[in-house]
Amino acid sequence: MLELFVTEIEPDSDKIYITAALAATMQGLGYYTTVYKPVQTGAIENNGYLQSPDLVFVKLVDTYIQTYFSYLLKSSATPFVAAAEENMIIDKELILKDYESIMRSHECIITDGTSGINTPFAPNFTEKDFIKELNLPVVFVIKPTVSAVTNTLMTINHAQIEGLNIRGVIINDYDETNCPPEVKTMPELIKNYTDTQVLGRFKHIDNIRNTNPNDLIANILSGIDIEKVFNVKIAKLNPDV
Repeated sequence: MLELFVTEIEPDSDKIYITAALAATMQGLGYYTTVYKPVQTGAIENNGYLQSPDLVFVKLVDTYIQTYFSYLLKSSATPFVAAAEENMIIDKELILKDYESIMRSHECIITDGTSGINTPFAPNFTEKDFIKELNLPVVFVIKPTVSAVTNTLMTINHAQIEGLNIRGVIINDYDETNCPPEVKTMPELIKNYTDTQVLGRFKHIDNIRNTNPNDLIANILSGIDIEKVFNVKIAKLNPDV
């Protein structure tokens, strides 16, 4: 079983693009893959039904990827607040039960987080607690901005103190020609000031929501070390081994 938790360090990191592209890549490489969203805030209504915009995008990329959620909440506030607005309390045990059920029927499960490891789900239950409960390896997705440099170092060090299993960092929406100098040095900074690594860069794509899924997969395979992301040797990528 290959497991991964994808989260972000700053808002608007567009991590769902990374989640969807990773899932499509693993599915294309022969792994029966699913994407699980424990809590979706900002749910959208379509023909009288609530939908997860993030999971809808995953399905647009690859209709064969199974997607699941535990909670759909209309408000775009943090899950704790969004649930309270609908007179609900997010149940930790329900989320853990859902995860265990999904895990039993798939080879690769990618969990898409909300808005950071300290995001509150319920009293005494944060995104970080969910990660620790299942000992999931974590990938942080960041945008190539100056503010991301310091925030990334601080968040990684905090996560390490908390005992999280950090797989590494993926830089999203990376444009070599317009990238600030500070961001270009980020791999070296992360190596020197934390105990983790940059797993790769997902290059900038114009109008990404209408991009050919094969282009997303090609972007992953050319810019991100997917074997390090999932900590596995992939036969299709190593035909001579």
